[in-house]
Amino acid sequence: MNVDFILPDIGEGIVECEVLTWYVQEGEAVKEDQTVADVMTDKVTVEIPAMHDGIIAKHYYAEGEIAVVGQPLFALTIEGEENSTAATATATATATALAESQATHSVTNEISAAANLNTSSTRPQTMAISQTISEPSAQETQARALATPAVRKIAREQAIDLQQVAGSGKNGRVLKEDLQAFLTQAPETTADITATKPAPITSASGQRTEPLRGIKATMAKHMADSMRTIPHFTYVEEFDLTELEKLRQALKPDFSAQELRLTLLPFFIKTLAVSLKQFPILNAQLNEPATEITYFDAINIGLAVDTPQGLLVPNIKNVQLKSIIEITQELAQLTEQAKAGKLTSEQLQGGTITLSNIGTIGGTVATPIISKPEVAIFALGKAQYLPRFNAEDQVEKRLLLTLSGSADHRIIDGATLARFVAYWKKLLENPKHLIIHL
Repeated sequence: MNVDFILPDIGEGIVECEVLTWYVQEGEAVKEDQTVADVMTDKVTVEIPAMHDGIIAKHYYAEGEIAVVGQPLFALTIEGEENSTAATATATATATALAESQATHSVTNEISAAANLNTSSTRPQTMAISQTISEPSAQETQARALATPAVRKIAREQAIDLQQVAGSGKNGRVLKEDLQAFLTQAPETTADITATKPAPITSASGQRTEPLRGIKATMAKHMADSMRTIPHFTYVEEFDLTELEKLRQALKPDFSAQELRLTLLPFFIKTLAVSLKQFPILNAQLNEPATEITYFDAINIGLAVDTPQGLLVPNIKNVQLKSIIEITQELAQLTEQAKAGKLTSEQLQGGTITLSNIGTIGGTVATPIISKPEVAIFALGKAQYLPRFNAEDQVEKRLLLTLSGSADHRIIDGATLARFVAYWKKLLENPKHLIIHL
């Protein structure tokens, strides 16, 4: 008997998603909870597991096609009446669990360089959370060799075409050992395959055209809508972090004793929350017709994450209630989850303001675009030591960082934003004022 797996509502009002990868082909056996496919929503990639042991009878969509929520994604053949009944119940339970949990999103490939500043004593710089999400490789668009999801992941990371690897497992299945042997014996072939990507349309003149999908497509629409509907204005200020860096260095041993790496970022996050309590208009949202303002008690600070597939903004919830230690712990936890390849929808939803970072790339000033329906966004530039005159007109070496902020001019005026930044600046430049808020 065949049992259909119905694609559930995976949260955030998503009604469709792209079928990214089929890991189990039609006619192949599958075990309960084994990953059958990856589907990509507007923001993340979601693993779809098998609801029961059986054989994949049918794929209702090919890779690259758009699957619709509430419609069958694949059919599973179950032997025996009892197993069929159990499978039907399991399929329903699986879909319900995915919907109720808002899905545990699997962000493909490894997430790198998260939640840390350059801790060099001579040139500390602001942190950037960045993650790498692999794009579908050419071998993923072809008829696939037999291999487990783990083996396919290694192949993607190493740019190996599984069709060119001789499998030593049952029925020619490619094993990890086969990949290792292939890398050892055929480095030239591997190098050639590195350039293999989803085939864009290339003209004789050298230009190429490829579709805008998934996160990138959503980001394009979101950013265009934000610029079209929100009158932006940008405010720039220079922060002197010299004294804050001294405080960080003094606190590092205590944090190290708890196996925590203290950077400057938790101070930026905490002081942003403290400043927002004094200026709640920046932690608010304006409704679509611009007739009502909603103020939030919870301060959920989003951290802009640049990925090859587009922008992601996970957020830390209720920062106003958290200490520097707790923020540091949550950043470390977020990093660990990211490196494991998983972000939850809860981490991606509910942000009230966004903090971005261009510093590790090298920029100093930006004009960030507000993430609608938020009303403000701030970007951290590169932290660097530069000469400045002190009160005695003597030149000193100071650790400086330029903050760029954009605000919704419909409800936030220039004077309000200037006062807010000045308050934030005071907390960061004078750690003695910060201590009571830690």
